[in-house]
Amino acid sequence: MSLNAAVANTLSGLRANQLAISLVSANVANAETPGYVRKAINQTSVQASTFGAGVQVVGVNRELDKFIQTQLRTETSGAAYANLRTGFLNQLQGIYGDPGSAGTLETGLSTFTAAVQALATSADSQAARITVVNAAQSFAQQLNLTTQGIQALRGAAETGINDAVSVVNNALKQIAAINQKIQLNPNGGNSTDSATATLLDQRDQYVTQISQLMDIRVIPSDGNKITVFTGSGVQLAGVDAVQLSFNAQGTVNATSAWDPDPAKSTLGTISINYANGSTLDLISSKGIRSGKIAAYLELRDDSLVQAQAQIDQFAATLASALSDRTTNGTPVAGVPAGFDVNLAGLQNGNIIRLSYTDLTTNTKHQVSIVRVDDPSVLPLPDTLTADPNDRVIGVDFSAGLANVAAQLNGALSGASLQFSSTGSTLQIRDDGASGFTDLDAASVTVTTTSLINGGLELPIFQDNGQPYTGAITATGEQIRGLAGRIGVNSALLSDPSRLVTYSLSPPISAGDTSRADFILNQLSTTSFSYAADKTGIGSTIAPYKGTLSSYMQQFLAAQGAQAEAAAQLSEGQNVVLNTLQKKLDDTAGVNIDEEMAHLLSLQNAYAANARVLSTIKDVFAVLLQAV
Repeated sequence: MSLNAAVANTLSGLRANQLAISLVSANVANAETPGYVRKAINQTSVQASTFGAGVQVVGVNRELDKFIQTQLRTETSGAAYANLRTGFLNQLQGIYGDPGSAGTLETGLSTFTAAVQALATSADSQAARITVVNAAQSFAQQLNLTTQGIQALRGAAETGINDAVSVVNNALKQIAAINQKIQLNPNGGNSTDSATATLLDQRDQYVTQISQLMDIRVIPSDGNKITVFTGSGVQLAGVDAVQLSFNAQGTVNATSAWDPDPAKSTLGTISINYANGSTLDLISSKGIRSGKIAAYLELRDDSLVQAQAQIDQFAATLASALSDRTTNGTPVAGVPAGFDVNLAGLQNGNIIRLSYTDLTTNTKHQVSIVRVDDPSVLPLPDTLTADPNDRVIGVDFSAGLANVAAQLNGALSGASLQFSSTGSTLQIRDDGASGFTDLDAASVTVTTTSLINGGLELPIFQDNGQPYTGAITATGEQIRGLAGRIGVNSALLSDPSRLVTYSLSPPISAGDTSRADFILNQLSTTSFSYAADKTGIGSTIAPYKGTLSSYMQQFLAAQGAQAEAAAQLSEGQNVVLNTLQKKLDDTAGVNIDEEMAHLLSLQNAYAANARVLSTIKDVFAVLLQAV
């Protein structure tokens, strides 16, 4: 080996050691830097001459297990989704309050029921009457506050989506910019020098940011570039980035709802707007399935909507239980048999019910005929009532009762029933001697609006001062958001004696307990059915039936179980996430002790190369003296 070759070999070693030492220094300096990946030189031996070899640095290695990194990103999305849901559902539990504590729905109902019970034993007591009114008012206010709390959470979810979209857009923009920088690397995109390795660390941080917010897939491409897709396969970033948009709504209330039809939606949606003018709605296309954004959407559009529907159903049942009067039809003499149903006082949303038997199959049928004043909402779904066997028919009452009879004759022509009207009376008959149908029963349920109406029913609770009738209009069902609007009838606040006096002719004595007994029975004993598709309680084929108190216990318990399940999922996700993070840190993280040991080895190697170079210098000096 010539001296020149020896010098070349030694210098290559010194250069390699110098770069390795600088990487060790950078590793130690960034040991606590989030997202930093430990660096090491990638070197190879090169033939320097016939008798010797040198070393060449071909790049910088990032000590990273990419398989674990991919798994970690997936679990990061899952953990972020689970943690966010847990936090929101725990806040919802805080809105409901601890069972038995002051200011909760359970305590409010119990206090109201106890006040009515006291009235039932001393109906002539003015103090007992005022206590009932005050308890009713407090309970209504508690329902209002619960609605406000739920809607505040939905509003926070709307804001959270808006903020998350901004973060995603920035991260996508940065990923595309880094891809471009790597592509323009004068050493070639496949060459990983120290500067490129730093860019890759930065890019990974942005990818991690996005994976916390939504599920993504990262596909590596040539020259150290990557392409980022949603979990459903929509491309988000390469050398260019898409821009997500979110049309956040300023106010979220109980009637706010997302709809795939932009004209109907009153909540924000996430879209990608492409250069060619096309748009992709990531919500309707289910393009986001995990991460914080998915959790926000699920909470805003499902979990919290159902929570609101549960207390709305309670408020509706409470109001209707006290104000609705059901009157059986009057049998009609002669053949064919039938019933006269008096529809005086029937309001939008009130229901006529009838049952008949199909004699050809011996099958019983139930029909609910719902008064509708706005034909644009027709037809009505069968799920409008809780009974799975119920056939719901919405009928437009805007053109008068004769037109109503004509509509029913058309809608139920196959049932061999006949409808006619006289004044405010609807007559229903079967087919008589033909023997195809027997009309078994008919009744009408009407919402009373007066406190003195000759009956025990009374509208204690109203919807913003208006009767609750279950009305359906173009703006939606009256039940939506009712718990936030429910209040005590102002006429009752002015005159609590109406809790006892239900008739002036004949007059009712001050100590009569009939109305108080009726109220108490409706609150504590009577069972009602609750639609499963709205409340999530029971099932479609077997809807939950129970008292107001038992229904409240059911939905509060269901919400508690949901929060507990979310917490368990979150805990499990965090265990998996922490395990993967530790595995990644074991390879990609910086161990100070290992780096110091490596530094000592490099210093020794550097010193050895320097000694060789010094020796060659001495040899050159001797040779020059000999010349």
